[in-house]
Amino acid sequence: MKNLDELYRLYFRDVYLYLRSLTGSEHLAEEPTAETFARALRGLDAFRGQCDVRVWLCQIAKNCWRNHCRSQGREVPTAPQALPDAGCTIKQGLEDADLAARIHAYLHTMAEPHKEVFTLRVFCELPFAQIAALFGKTESWAG
Repeated sequence: MKNLDELYRLYFRDVYLYLRSLTGSEHLAEEPTAETFARALRGLDAFRGQCDVRVWLCQIAKNCWRNHCRSQGREVPTAPQALPDAGCTIKQGLEDADLAARIHAYLHTMAEPHKEVFTLRVFCELPFAQIAALFGKTESWAG
């Protein structure tokens, strides 16, 4: 990666969507997204390509969100709740605004690391191998 402009141009959308899925809010995702790229800039020289850049940025983003939650005294819900079976595929469900809202709400009740694995796979479109590398696990663990 040559500079922050290139990093931002290539990965802003992925980081923002990832944080939006973690925060549940477009507004709440903005500050940690900006902080992610600020931290990435400070650590860019130390990045040696040991993992995919997107994985590296999503890890920074997750840490930014957690730090933000701690500073606000906020806890992220971890107790899963049942999501009604809609009888359709996820893609079809996301095209239905009401069902998409219910899926999104359910996502925020999922326990870690399941929530993060789902988010990285669906919203960031990372392959299972890269997700596994992020967690230091095997590819079959991520799948």
